[in-house]
Amino acid sequence: MGPAYLRYSFTKGTDQEVDFLVEALGLRPGMRVLDVGCGPGRHAAALARRGIEAHGVDVSARFVELARAAAPPGATFERLDARALPFGDEFDVALSLCQGGFGLLGGDGEGTVLSGMARALRPGGVLAVSAFSAYFQVRWLEDGDAFDADAGVNHERTTLKDEAGGEAEFDLWTTCFTPRELRLLATAAGLVPRAVWSVTPGAYRGDAPSLETPEFLLVADKPRVD
Repeated sequence: MGPAYLRYSFTKGTDQEVDFLVEALGLRPGMRVLDVGCGPGRHAAALARRGIEAHGVDVSARFVELARAAAPPGATFERLDARALPFGDEFDVALSLCQGGFGLLGGDGEGTVLSGMARALRPGGVLAVSAFSAYFQVRWLEDGDAFDADAGVNHERTTLKDEAGGEAEFDLWTTCFTPRELRLLATAAGLVPRAVWSVTPGAYRGDAPSLETPEFLLVADKPRVD
């Protein structure tokens, strides 16, 4: 899709999402943030503009190229697979938003991604991951979608447009979660769950889990070393 990705309405709420995360996670200038599945770099760039050092990683070479071309000072990017993160005790915060590197693995690998993000955090660091709500997906299942109740994966066939307007059909698989599953995955990765909030892209708030929003936002802490 290239830059056409940024035409989607869910990408327009970046500043609200980042402002909420800055306050909720206690982010301050000088901190280091890892953005996993950064896409064209919109969250990392917004953090950098607030004085927070951000390093974005994505498996898409095209997205990394676009992110680098528009990067403000303080934002860096590299091509990496979220399932093979090489970092250890390097970041104050690790993010994966809008199913960027978490939730697009077809139900196989989300634990690996969370474990890699946990390793990347310094002791006392914080993880924040958004994930699609299984409750919302089943409640509002669209015609033509197929939800695998065993795997918790939704399959859809959709038409995407490239930057020139050309169309092509693709199969998309999105893993969906319950709050309990997210807490269990965080615990298995050695993290301490702090909260799971119900959120909508561009309208992040600290609301209790419900059936009404398309995503959950997991926040978890890496224990400090005594």
